[in-house]
Amino acid sequence: MTTAGPAVPMTTTPAIAVVNQASRRAKKKLTSPWASLVAVVIAVLWTLPTLGLAISSLRPERQVKTTGWWTFFSDPQITLDNYRAVLSSTGSGALGSYFVNSFVIVLPSVIIPISLAALAAYAFAWIDFKGKSLLFVAVFALQIVPIQVTLIPLLELYVDAGLAGSFWSIWLSHSIFALPLAIFLLHNFMKEIPRELVEAARMDGAGHVQIFFRVLLPLLTPALAAIGIFQFLWVWNDLLVALTFAGGTTDVAPLTVALANLSGTRGTAFHILAAGAFVSIIVPVVVFLSLQRYFVRGLLAGGLKG
Repeated sequence: MTTAGPAVPMTTTPAIAVVNQASRRAKKKLTSPWASLVAVVIAVLWTLPTLGLAISSLRPERQVKTTGWWTFFSDPQITLDNYRAVLSSTGSGALGSYFVNSFVIVLPSVIIPISLAALAAYAFAWIDFKGKSLLFVAVFALQIVPIQVTLIPLLELYVDAGLAGSFWSIWLSHSIFALPLAIFLLHNFMKEIPRELVEAARMDGAGHVQIFFRVLLPLLTPALAAIGIFQFLWVWNDLLVALTFAGGTTDVAPLTVALANLSGTRGTAFHILAAGAFVSIIVPVVVFLSLQRYFVRGLLAGGLKG
């Protein structure tokens, strides 16, 4: 008669219990009153400069130059003259035309690279062609090229082509800089879409164009929105690219260039600088808050399982 050996555990209940206990302990620490207090303090310290900027932009020039912004609460005086001076199209410190230029720059600079990146990502993910892997590695490697290295060569090309100092030079530059990362992210997202969806569309007689627009594009909406928000914030806050390829002309330069010039030529007019700076940050804040649900969905995208 044979003796039975030691029983082999068929479950990992003790390990799961340890993990659950550690998870509960971490959750308890993160939701403790002290953790909440630290989070509130960090949020207040992070928001305080923006609050001071907003208050300074609404105070009269004399008050801004003679007292700190925190004295507003003891002697509240509000005026919209700073914003009128900033948003007007004429006069010293006027940023109205630059504000329009920023919108003219940012919209094509977001639409062009996202459109091209989506098409390129589809080709890399679902179309077999010779040298695809090598080309994709080359596109991925372009992300490590510093932007500063490319500015002078690109500027020489734009001068030779007669595009220097125009919107086209800024649109093309932002599109070039955004494409590698956008292609890489969209390609990874597309590869996680179940192949059965694409195969079923092919069985129904759909071609690449129909598969892309009718099957994949609706699933790509969260990822496209997340990349679009990133690109919008990058282009809107950009100074280096716009200053290099557009200069400081009123016809082409964006709001960031105007603020840089304003801070250099009118360092004592802090009331104008505060209003201009607050105008420059209010647009990306509104865009982010209005599209944050798509942004979160885009960050969490890729969990679709077949």
